[in-house]
Amino acid sequence: MEKEQAPRNRTLTLTNAERQKYKDRLVHAVDNLSLSHVVNKTLCGNLLAVLDNLPKGFADLLIIDPPYNLDKDFDSKNGGFKFSKTNDEAYLIYLESWFPKIIETLKPTGSVYICGDWKSTFCLYQIMRDYTIVRNRITWQREKGRGAKANWKNSSEDIWFGTISEEFYFDVEAVKQKRRVIAPYREAGKPKDWEETKDGNFRLTCPSNFWDDISIPYWSMPENTGHPTQKPEKLIAKLILASCPENGIVFDPFLGSGTTSVAAKKLNRQYFGIEMNEEYCCWAEKRLELANADKDIQGYSSGVFWERNTLNLQLMETKQKTKKKTLVENIDLFSSVAVSS
Repeated sequence: MEKEQAPRNRTLTLTNAERQKYKDRLVHAVDNLSLSHVVNKTLCGNLLAVLDNLPKGFADLLIIDPPYNLDKDFDSKNGGFKFSKTNDEAYLIYLESWFPKIIETLKPTGSVYICGDWKSTFCLYQIMRDYTIVRNRITWQREKGRGAKANWKNSSEDIWFGTISEEFYFDVEAVKQKRRVIAPYREAGKPKDWEETKDGNFRLTCPSNFWDDISIPYWSMPENTGHPTQKPEKLIAKLILASCPENGIVFDPFLGSGTTSVAAKKLNRQYFGIEMNEEYCCWAEKRLELANADKDIQGYSSGVFWERNTLNLQLMETKQKTKKKTLVENIDLFSSVAVSS
């Protein structure tokens, strides 16, 4: 019997009919995977089993979200697996078992981001240092997290950023954040580097390597799934817009419930993902299908990233821009009619 959920709960579900439909769309391992096998596809299989068959030099961007060095069950009862915490030395050996070959899938101008928590970040830096030019470490604030009576609450994660050459793509204009101006500065009586609007004072700022504007997916968000470590679309969208040109290819070798592929599709990029859990693959395929009609990414609108808890402001700005666009179109139409008359 298919489980029912509360009307306001928007967590993704599958019917048995949908599950079969999406299974049929999945790619499975073949001896030699060509671009036609991987572009805009979800491969259901074990990464270690397909490493040697992946095409070389095809990806503009790698987004890697491997199992952290924690005890975590990724639906092991239904075709997934259980990751067991180990020591740093063993975790590094695990990273070495796949990271060097994954890097070979990048174009010479490609970039890579790899995710982890504070316990694994030391190992992630080492593997990145050995195979890439390390550019930065992003730390993003998670609102969720258990409190601790004898320690500091763990409420942040790291993303290491690297490239494989000095020539790489980075579009800072695409990832600017719209922030409220608390203490507006004026020059000759006019706003300096900020905009005064009826809804408040705002500034477009260059992104830093600390992100405090991310909301973790939860039950009332349409992007939410049952995956235990799902990343927010907004988080992945920042990486894609910054480091992958439009129509470029984004590759995620630990796809999970499909967030990287979905964000890439919504942002007019191509994608490829590998995931060993068939159920997660089906979730990814349903989300990709839904993205045909819904391109929205929560917290990203009008070409900028917004602070948290600004949904009403985003909606108002979108409404105003739509009105302005309609007015311009009507003026153009009137002018063309007048000229033809």
